[in-house]
Parts: sequence; C-alpha cells; structure tokens
Amino acid sequence: MASATATSLSLTEKLALILRLAFLGPPQLLLEVTRCVTLAAVRGIPVRHYVHSAFNRFALGILSTRQLQFMTAPTATVYERWIPSRKALALKSPSPLAQYAAARLHHTVDPLPDGASALLWVGDRKNATKVVFFLHGGGYAAPLLPGHLEWCLRAYVLAAASHAGEEVAVAVLQYTLCPPAQYPSQLKQAVAGLAHLLKSGVRPRDLVIGGDSAGGNLTAAVLGHLLHPHPEAVRVTLSEPLAGAFLVSPWVSAKEGGKSFEDNLYIDMLSPTITRKTAAGLLAGVRSYEVELGEGKLWAMPVDGDAEAWFAGLDKVVNTVYVTVGEQEMLLDQGVELAEAIRRGNPAVGVRLERAKDEAHDFILLEGAAQIDGDAMARMKAWVSVAFWG
Repeated sequence: MASATATSLSLTEKLALILRLAFLGPPQLLLEVTRCVTLAAVRGIPVRHYVHSAFNRFALGILSTRQLQFMTAPTATVYERWIPSRKALALKSPSPLAQYAAARLHHTVDPLPDGASALLWVGDRKNATKVVFFLHGGGYAAPLLPGHLEWCLRAYVLAAASHAGEEVAVAVLQYTLCPPAQYPSQLKQAVAGLAHLLKSGVRPRDLVIGGDSAGGNLTAAVLGHLLHPHPEAVRVTLSEPLAGAFLVSPWVSAKEGGKSFEDNLYIDMLSPTITRKTAAGLLAGVRSYEVELGEGKLWAMPVDGDAEAWFAGLDKVVNTVYVTVGEQEMLLDQGVELAEAIRRGNPAVGVRLERAKDEAHDFILLEGAAQIDGDAMARMKAWVSVAFWG
C-alpha cells in the first residue's frame, strides 16, 4: 500500500536534515520547552504534558513534511509493531482488565478498494457489538502514532468491559498522507471506509466516528458528505443516524488569527507556521476547494463559511456530537464555533462541548502516549459509553 511505504531522502536531503537538527535543533528545542513550561506555570496549570507538547511543536515546526515522514514509521508499520508489543505488555500484568485487553489485541487489516487505504483493527472485530471508526490526526502529513492506538484501546475497547455481552472494536483508517495526496483524497478514503463498515453489517446505531486535529477535520468532512454528497466520493445512505461523532481539537478553518491564536501562541503544540504549512500541504493549488468554498460547500473547512446552514439536518446523520478543546490551544475558537453552529442548527442533536482548562492541543493523544488514564481519556470513555449504551 502506498501509505505503508517509508519516505526516503536523497543524500543531500539527509545531510541537510543532520545539519538542521545539529545546529538549529538544540536552541530551538530549549526555547520551545522553556516557553511552554513557563507559560503553563504562570497560568497555574500542571506542566507535565507541556514538555511533550513543546517537543511536538519543535518537531512539527523545524522539520519539513518529507523530513518528518522520513523520521517516523508509516501508519501500517506503527500498527504492526504496536499490536504484539502492547499484547505482551498486557499479558505481564495480573490485572483482569489487562488480560481483557490482551485477549482483544490481534493484527487484523481490512484493505479498502483503492489499494492505498485500509482499516486497522483494535479490539475483537468478529464479536464486536459496537464499532468506532477512528480517523487519526497529524495534519494529514504525520502518520498514526502509538498514542492513538493506546487511546483507542483505553477509551473505546475497554469501555465495554463494564457492559456484559458488549464488545467494542475500533477500525482505524490508514489513509494516504500529504504529499502526494491532497484534498479530497482523504475524504474519499474515509467515506470508502465508512461504506465498508456499513456493508459488512455494522448498523449505524452501533457506530461512532471521530478523530483528533486533522482527524477531526476529516470527521467533519464525512458528516458534511453524508448531508451533501461530495461528487468524488462514494455516496453513502444511512438507514438511521450514527450513534455519535467526536472531534478532538478539530482543525476546521484555514484562516489564521483570532483571540485563541493570540492568547495561546507560545504555549500550544501548534504554531501559525505549522498550521500554515499544513493548510498548504492539503489545499494549495487545489482548484476544486476554492470553487467549493465560493459556492458555500464546506467539506474541507466548515468554519470558513456558514457552518450552521451547512450542517442543518444533521439529526438525520448522527444522534450526538462531542467536541472537546483545550483552553490553552490555538484552535480553541474553531472548535467552539463548530460546536455552537451545529447546536444552533440542530436542536435534536445532543451536542456536548467541553473546554478543558488545563489542556492545550490534543492532550488525549499525549495521555495515550504516556499510557495513562488521564482526565481527557476519562471524559472520552464516559462520552462513548453514553453514546453507545445511554
């Protein structure tokens, strides 16, 4: 599969990368960590995850997309390594919950029709009574991370442990990154993944869709497609609404500026440079996006137009929507605007908006990376339990 192929650099590119990391890296990393941790301390919030957040900001800022992909394993490889490693870790623990997890960690992949995307399963797919369709973040440029898979295990698969006779499995979408893919490639792959799940017998009432950051963007795009079919993606007709949709720190506007951009400029994982680079990678030169935006078609960036009108009728698509953002993140205003637009236009949809005081961008991912059940993980687990079982 294309997205499973590691990125290679020429000798010149490798030398440039080494020089960049050797000479620019140390002072830049020190600056980012010092700035993030100091601001967190000044604001009276725990600093633990801000060290990790600062490192991510450093890496996303100093590396080009090709360099970032060269230094990280492809999505398929991350999954292939994580399953046996995490299973072995669980088997070492005498905890009943750890044994429950170990019994549900098997390498299972469903290829999708385009040959470049696939569903990577976490949990017992064969016996699942509920399914989460997970769209990972990373600015459409970074692959799946182990923290994403840990999040899927802790928040979703283990959520069923306290519900007798229930099983939750997570279908993680492996999609093609930028470059070479640009909008609407990932939307087409996500819709194909959804269609595959429905065709395999998963009922909409037993299905939740969601993701973080760019995965939140992709979630919004899929919801938009279910209301207004994109001409390049397969049409999907639901027999009933989906159980729920979640968007964690969603990136839903290509515009810069605003209060949260200014207030959280130096404490967040993201920066204007990073969001600008991400938007260019996904949308630069894509004529169809510019035409769509002018026509009020908001699959790509719903908050850049009339999101309330765009998502009108969402009650026919999904029962409940969960948007969670951090008070310390630059994308705070975007997430709030999206949630409020959906709420205004859809009184019948249960919209839950959470603004976490101590969090910056995508802290549930950082909790997953640290293998802890933090506040963000607990909130997600509680929400999905209500979405599935009331």
